[in-house]
Amino acid sequence: MHRPTPDCSSNPQRRRRSALPIAGLQVAAAILWIPQAAALALALGRLASGGGPGSVLGLAAGILALGVLRAVLEAHGKRRAFATARDVLSKERATAIAALAARSPIDRSRPAAGRAASVIAEQAEAVVPYLARYRPARLSARLVPPLIWLAVLSQSWAAALVLLLAAPLIPVFMALIGWRAQAASEAQLAEMGGMNAMLLDRLRGLATIRSFGAVDATALRLRAQADGLRRRTMAVLRIATLSSAVLELFSALGVAMVAVWVGFHLLGVLHFGVWGAPLDLAQGLFVLLLSPAFFAPLRDLAAAWHDRAAGEAALSALADLSRPGMELPGASGVSAAPAATGRKAAPSRVEVDGLGFRYGEATAPVFGGLDLTVEAGEHVALVAPSGAGKSTLLALLAGLAHPSAGQIRIGGRVLDGASAVELRAETAWIGQHPHVFPGTLADNVRLGRSIDGPGVDAALAAAGLGNVVRARGAGPVGEAGFGLSGGEVLRLALARLAASPGTRLILADEPTAHLDAETADDVARALVAFAKGRTLIVATHDPRLVKHMDRAIELGPNPVREAA
Repeated sequence: MHRPTPDCSSNPQRRRRSALPIAGLQVAAAILWIPQAAALALALGRLASGGGPGSVLGLAAGILALGVLRAVLEAHGKRRAFATARDVLSKERATAIAALAARSPIDRSRPAAGRAASVIAEQAEAVVPYLARYRPARLSARLVPPLIWLAVLSQSWAAALVLLLAAPLIPVFMALIGWRAQAASEAQLAEMGGMNAMLLDRLRGLATIRSFGAVDATALRLRAQADGLRRRTMAVLRIATLSSAVLELFSALGVAMVAVWVGFHLLGVLHFGVWGAPLDLAQGLFVLLLSPAFFAPLRDLAAAWHDRAAGEAALSALADLSRPGMELPGASGVSAAPAATGRKAAPSRVEVDGLGFRYGEATAPVFGGLDLTVEAGEHVALVAPSGAGKSTLLALLAGLAHPSAGQIRIGGRVLDGASAVELRAETAWIGQHPHVFPGTLADNVRLGRSIDGPGVDAALAAAGLGNVVRARGAGPVGEAGFGLSGGEVLRLALARLAASPGTRLILADEPTAHLDAETADDVARALVAFAKGRTLIVATHDPRLVKHMDRAIELGPNPVREAA
């Protein structure tokens, strides 16, 4: 069975290895401050001791060159880090989308559309600052402070001791706060995904909500969801602010203590803390210049700490979407929408031998050894109580899932991963609620296929939508058919069928459900007319539709039997 091949970017260790050279540019820029600070302190010392401008020209040139080099390395490193992060995010998104596309539409564990859209389009953006800011900041915090500490230690063990005592407090408190920050970020992302899924569901059912007078109740629930998201977001912001305040406190105390010691030592009040002779002005300035730089990588890490929590939560959400589930047969195949050939194809014979299927290992089987034969061009109704497996059988015949046992042959070909894409291109599916995309009626008939204008007009007219076309003109219809009645949406599905002469098999799942008697009868007659010369299998409870079929088959305990 095909599974989406994970990209190398999905491996955390490979992500870390690919980020090291780029982060190294920013680390090198930070380390260059040590010789630059030494040159600056020496120049100020010479000027303070009475040296003229000529005595510091060489040092000034060195300071300028090091400053330019630092700026170039840092800018280039940040640009490269951002570009690499965007590339990783694109690959993570592609992996998640490929995994979702490879999952069967009838997979009950398939993520909700609203949640998947929220993760891929919105929450995934948190990966970029995590990789572009936090990863370089973490590497810099590991390498730069020890080097600066050694430089300070070479001048004064007292100043180095102050930095050594202040530094561990920062990561300790950051770790304590970070655990809570990650939990808060994950809760915020979950709340955001739940709200998006609910909003999408309510927008789809807006007409139903209005008809049942539930607008106020829905608005109250949306308000409660929004309030919950607000509280989660404020919790994340409070933790981020606390993390920053803790870092600023300890870094300010550390720098202040070093400055106090250097000042009193230069004044001759404090004589301890050096390796031999007292520090001169240049040495004292060198220690003072390095002290804030010692805490700078830790401050950058704290500023990016929230990016870590949000980024890891986003990567975890993308990984959840990338997990394989019930596979869509032929998902690895790439096929364009079939073009209209202009000639009608021969109907397919459908044979089902020993079919078995279950939705999961822990669930009861829907079928066990089902046998069924539908002759080419025959019109058959599947009748059974709700939950008996009519829709599942149609989904298996459409190649939307792999059977657990047995075999399906359509037109003499075994339906499997190798043939599923081609057989689906010869099959039409009409459900209770055919999906209508935002756009014109003509666009919804074409569905990306190469069908000329007269062909589309003929299909719409054949489906009985001529009056609708004249009334709407080129005006678009809304998402999910907003602006069309239920009967008109089903007729639009029939128009798609009329524009597909290559269709050999038609599968219809409760096409007349939720329609009034007159509209249901019209749709049934139109469906049968379009299915003339094709094989038609309908799952239905509607006796009016059953009357139009050649025969009815009752699903239930094996063997399958003819309905009375």
